[in-house]
Amino acid sequence: MIIVVSGASGMIGSALVKELYAAGHQVKRLVRHEVTSDAEISWDPADGVMDAAGLDGCDAIINLAGENIAQRWTSAAKREIRESRVAATSLLARTVASMAVAPTVVLSGSAIGYYGNRGDELLDEGSSSGRDFLSTVVQDWEAAAMPIAAAGVRLVYLRSGLVLSKEGGALAKMLLPFKLGAGGHMGDGTQWMSWIGLHDHVNAMIHALTNQGVHGPVNFVTPHPVTNAEFASILGSVLNRPAVVPAPAFALKLMFGEMAEGTILSSQRVMPSVLSASGFRFAHPTLQSALSVLLSG
Repeated sequence: MIIVVSGASGMIGSALVKELYAAGHQVKRLVRHEVTSDAEISWDPADGVMDAAGLDGCDAIINLAGENIAQRWTSAAKREIRESRVAATSLLARTVASMAVAPTVVLSGSAIGYYGNRGDELLDEGSSSGRDFLSTVVQDWEAAAMPIAAAGVRLVYLRSGLVLSKEGGALAKMLLPFKLGAGGHMGDGTQWMSWIGLHDHVNAMIHALTNQGVHGPVNFVTPHPVTNAEFASILGSVLNRPAVVPAPAFALKLMFGEMAEGTILSSQRVMPSVLSASGFRFAHPTLQSALSVLLSG
């Protein structure tokens, strides 16, 4: 297949591109800089500009573009978090909808932030949306992709949970304090964390890419979410370090403001119902097995 990828240089995107190449696919990257090869297609979502001709002949598009949410949510940051997702997806959707011969499938970035802070409630793809900042961003993000489905192209929303990798993301930031014996649960530790290892996430994307029955919102999480306290305990155990130094909620709110409430302290207990029903099998469905593999060597 000829597959176009946005956000190809990010943690998920770079791992995905590596696997796509290994499987024999041809990859073209959407880039904001000047094109330097035939494997690149220029676009500028902020200005609504794209080399639409560059998409001709592609079989699939995977849209992973979006500003990092792990930062203090100033007004400017919140605007960039929203626009980097909505504007990019809207541009891509309009372009796909206008193509004479469109790709057969588009995987469009999303997140389980869609559901909002839901405590112990068990959530799947049919659950309602939340009302906080991240939830409204994700709702707008998904809505921006709707012209793709309206054009008759199979559309999959990648509702990703916490993606674990020692190379980046939340886990990479946790490793140093935990290795120093200064790790522990955050807040009261009762909030649910719905997670997935990077390897399983990439394989699940490839599964969604090639499985004709997968469409609409899909939760990219394992079937075994854990509480924050359980996560800290298991991570400490895998690293053979104590995990008894909690980070109080008030301290997290002082450090990170609204972002702490919207991410670190937010609770989402999410099930991968669509992936499971479509026959996807997780290589590492439990946190103990995933961390043991991720942190070995």
